[in-house]
Order: sequence, then C-alpha cells, then structure tokens
Amino acid sequence: MNAIAELNEQTDRSLLIVEDDKPFLERLSRAMETRGFAVTSCDTVSDGLAQIGKAAPAFAVVDLRLGDGNGLDVVSALKKKRPDARAIVLTGYGNIATAVTAVKMGAIDYLSKPADADDVVAALLSTSADKSELPTNPMSADRVRWEHIQRIYEMCNRNVSETARRLNMHRRTLQRILAKRAPR
Repeated sequence: MNAIAELNEQTDRSLLIVEDDKPFLERLSRAMETRGFAVTSCDTVSDGLAQIGKAAPAFAVVDLRLGDGNGLDVVSALKKKRPDARAIVLTGYGNIATAVTAVKMGAIDYLSKPADADDVVAALLSTSADKSELPTNPMSADRVRWEHIQRIYEMCNRNVSETARRLNMHRRTLQRILAKRAPR
C-alpha cells in the first residue's frame, strides 16, 4: 500500500490505458480507479493519440501490439506532448529488442502480460532510486541466442533474407529458428 501513499502525493492522477483486449482493459481500468487514478481507456492507437491530443495524462499504460498499429506511437506522442508523463508498455510478445525500443521511446518500464494492477502501479510510481533486483534465474544461453536473433530480425524490419545474411546463416535455418517458441 506504499504505492497508494505515493499516488496521494501526486496532484495529477490522470491515467490513459490503451489496450485492445477488452476484458483485460475493463479489469485493469476498474483496478486502477480503485487505486486512486482518474482513468481514460482506449482500445486503438488512433483513439489513444486523439485522447493525448485533447489532454495528455500524467500516466499511461500502453499495449505494444494493437489492432491498428504499434503502441509505441502512443508512448512517443505522449512524451512529445508531456515530457514528464510516466508511461509503461505491456505486452504478451516480450523480447529484449522491443523492451529497449520502448525505453528509448520514453517508456519507464516494460511489463509482460499477464501483469496485475499492483505490478502496474509499482512500475508507474517507481523512482530512479529504486533498484531492480538481480534475477533469481538468469536467461539460458539458448534464450540469449534467441533474443539476439530476434533483435537482428527486428532491426532488419522482419526481413528473413537480410537477417540471415547479417547473422551469416542459411535462410531456411533462420526460418526454422523463428518458427519455434522462445527457449526458457
């Protein structure tokens, strides 16, 4: 409940949630309202951008992949309109490359789904003095390799042939790797 005490110190408690999963959007909106936020919710990038155009909120929770585009566009627009805004990115498709991109665009944190409301509040209200704990189970070598391949794949705009050339591997080998699930 320390996070709620920190929220009470905030004068502007406006929160924009942009999420295309309607049941999750409704649950998260209700949970954040009970924690003291003034919530506005949208389910598309265009609605989120329109809402920021009307009144840029102090906080934002944005899904990475939305039906009409990329949630990072919403984060970028929010940071341009209101540089002091605190935004976090939620996604079910987490990898290091997109996490780094989200932080570069202005997000303060990146959470994988399913995230509960307490995790979201803690991320929104965290300060730079808060230190993240060391992982109890670091990534395996296979996972690190997979993350590297994903990062290069994203840098090449999801072009398999170009990614294979840069990684110095056969295109079909890369296609097989990309078709598999991420190792643990």
